[in-house]
Amino acid sequence: MEEFAPEEVERRKKAIFDSMSPRAQRRIQKKGYDKWDPFQEPKDPIDIRRDETRRTTQQLVREFLQSRSQEPYSNSYGRGVLEIALGLVNEEDRFIAMFEFSCWYRDLLEKYKERKSD
Repeated sequence: MEEFAPEEVERRKKAIFDSMSPRAQRRIQKKGYDKWDPFQEPKDPIDIRRDETRRTTQQLVREFLQSRSQEPYSNSYGRGVLEIALGLVNEEDRFIAMFEFSCWYRDLLEKYKERKSD
């Protein structure tokens, strides 16, 4: 608000403060009215998270679902794909464990099928 005189800025700041709910006013007073700047620019959005392949969660989900057979999948299936994609991209231990177990189990089944066919 550089274009306004300091008195004008203070008047506008007080008008904004007075129009707020009592709860919001208390929150500002707790942090300090003098430090509060209602005219500050909004912060930049959080970086869009990407995995090691530089894909977003949405890209991973779309590519995976398109790679499946043309059979329709259930909403539950789609939610599961989205949930694990988000968990893996955000590197959450729970989803990393599910992924590692799934890989281990797939390998176990392949070994079992090889032994069974011999």
